[in-house]
Amino acid sequence: RFYIDDLPVLFPYQYIYPEQYSYMRDMKRAIDQQGHCLLEMPSGTGKTVALLSLIVAYQQFYPEKRKLIYCSRTVPEIDKALAELKRLIDYRKSQGQNDSFLGLGLSSRKNLCVHPQVSQEKRGDVTDARCRNLTSPWIREQHKKDPEVQVCSFYENLQTVDPNAAIDSGVYTLEDLKEFSREKGLCPYFFARKLIPFANVVIYSYHYLLDPKVAEMVSKEISRDAIIVFDEAHNIDNVCTESLSIDISRPMLDSGARSIRELTDRISTIKSRNAEKLQNEYSRLVQGLKEAQVSLENDQFLPNPTLPQDILTEAVPGNIRQAEHFVGFMRRFVEYLKTRLRVMHVVAESPASFLQHAKEVTYIEAKPLKFCAERLSSLVRTLEINDLTEFGSLAKIAMFATLVATYQKGFVLILEPFENDNDTIPNPVLHFACLDATLAIKPIFDRFSTVIITSGTLSPMELYPTLLGFDPAVIASYQMTLTRTCFLPLIVTRGSDQVEVSSKFEVRNDQAVVRNYANILLEFSKITPDGLVCFFPSYLYMESIVAAWNDLGLLQELLKYKLIFIETPDATETTIALENYRTACDNGRGAILISVARGKVSEGVDFDHHYGRTVILFGIPYQYTESRILKAKLEYLRDNSKIRENDFLTFDAMRHGAQCVGRVLRGKTDYGIMVFADKRFARADKRSKLPKWIMAEMSEGGVNLSTDMAVTMAKAFLRTMAQPLENDPNGVSLWDEKEIAKRQAQEMQVDP
Repeated sequence: RFYIDDLPVLFPYQYIYPEQYSYMRDMKRAIDQQGHCLLEMPSGTGKTVALLSLIVAYQQFYPEKRKLIYCSRTVPEIDKALAELKRLIDYRKSQGQNDSFLGLGLSSRKNLCVHPQVSQEKRGDVTDARCRNLTSPWIREQHKKDPEVQVCSFYENLQTVDPNAAIDSGVYTLEDLKEFSREKGLCPYFFARKLIPFANVVIYSYHYLLDPKVAEMVSKEISRDAIIVFDEAHNIDNVCTESLSIDISRPMLDSGARSIRELTDRISTIKSRNAEKLQNEYSRLVQGLKEAQVSLENDQFLPNPTLPQDILTEAVPGNIRQAEHFVGFMRRFVEYLKTRLRVMHVVAESPASFLQHAKEVTYIEAKPLKFCAERLSSLVRTLEINDLTEFGSLAKIAMFATLVATYQKGFVLILEPFENDNDTIPNPVLHFACLDATLAIKPIFDRFSTVIITSGTLSPMELYPTLLGFDPAVIASYQMTLTRTCFLPLIVTRGSDQVEVSSKFEVRNDQAVVRNYANILLEFSKITPDGLVCFFPSYLYMESIVAAWNDLGLLQELLKYKLIFIETPDATETTIALENYRTACDNGRGAILISVARGKVSEGVDFDHHYGRTVILFGIPYQYTESRILKAKLEYLRDNSKIRENDFLTFDAMRHGAQCVGRVLRGKTDYGIMVFADKRFARADKRSKLPKWIMAEMSEGGVNLSTDMAVTMAKAFLRTMAQPLENDPNGVSLWDEKEIAKRQAQEMQVDP
């Protein structure tokens, strides 16, 4: 227990790192000022536990009891954060703090479903559809009349329960919540959603706040004074733009056309049997009444894809109020999109010119397009359609219509007739791409008083306020305090034969570079104990290099020292490769994992201790610069945010590179070698964009090495690391309560 200003903080470990203390202090400053902050904390220094300790202490100490919404990216990260929170609350209880505290995680139906049949489904969208088939209001109505109609007993039981009274205080991980709900016979997914207003801490994925389609249903009730945290947020600008982007392909339009035929048949059937239903819907639309209650209680089939402030409150236009008129309107729009996809050259245009063209050719006005998503949603409810899986494509087309008619600035439409530029068989895709990350995140900054953006690799930090359009009260990057240097960054610029190595496009397939890259890997696999991970800039480059190594017989050479596993774009294959890689490291055989800088492995997988003793980054992971969406984005940033193209590309490549090498270090007792294998890293302008904590350990002698010099330095480093770790002379990298009190007293003297 220690104090920050007047706030008593309980920290669940015996010692605290100095950087954790600074991190907490800066965070408290931002929360006190009700401002936003941007904090970069080194990998493996207990960021999550520091953040939770401070905010829980803040919640319990001040009477406002501000809610904490903690957003992470992947399910394992959500689980990890929940486990830390559980540990913290148990510690607070053991110290006599009887907080009535509820902490919970929320994930998708696929991860939380406990229904015996539905939970067996492998795909998320099928789980969602089957769940709706059992829980939609009209199915439940039919069940009352005819008990043969199946409903979900877990969901039914939840309707009779007061959520707050049904659960004891405590922290529930996703598994705990499933277990608890299974015992009580409740549905964990809807139970968790009902508990959000009562919880002190909610941990869930970014999309629940940033993606308007989901946020409208899940996060609407959250009070304005909540504290929002985006963890692992180095990629947050991409999450923002993706949540408002949509792709339309030819198969999607064909499937949409089939759904329209199906709707036409359903409308004519209902007309002959129950015309009153359609009439009621029509009069409701005339009055412009929102069916808010129905949709919020149970997921709407098609939530509005636009941001809250852009949702229209007026009545649906006359020409799409009648069900058959609306279906005819959608048919016309789908046919128009099909004609647009028949072109054989690339087209890039603004939403305004797309709408103008649509109006000239088919007389489709922008106004009814804005209402497509809402009108389709209403029609699906009126027709009581249960099996929504086949209507997915039509839903996407309706969302596209709504988005393209609502937004003009910050978006671009790009029509690409071929998947790759040298293909001859057309496979057209219409990309509706959002270029401006501020659009999705602005409502969050406006609505909540404190938003904390944090990660281990945010450098270079100066671009984030511009990219996300906010003004942080605190920007800070922390150094790592170490009693021994536990990681060694090396920049290898040339092979042992003095030929420069680089993944630059002109030289990347040069035989000498290919051979030198293999040589670097071979030499490091000889000296590295256990696991070695290497990253390439792209799948394409990785495949060509590995194939070339195979032809030269270099893979056989590598296999003498370690087993080789390769990441593929397929998630299941990669998971199996990772499991086997870990097994090989556990049993002492050692292994090499070859992966890609923007793939699954580089983002959420930790290689702690013997799972990663060396990480090699082959080349600088630039994005594919010929991508038309990227070109449009660069142009937009240049014109509107005054960010030069090269600055953005380097910033983006360096944050991904730092993310890759940061995987190797997961704590101060861990150690590892970081190898940057590209001559361009030796240039100061590239190197300076790496995080401060990596830069601090980079010696002058380690920035321009050949392979053999790097191996010599690595050997010496590994030999040092093999010595037993002396206990930390207190006060360097571990502080206890007395040390904190001493430091605070010194600060008071300096700053009277």
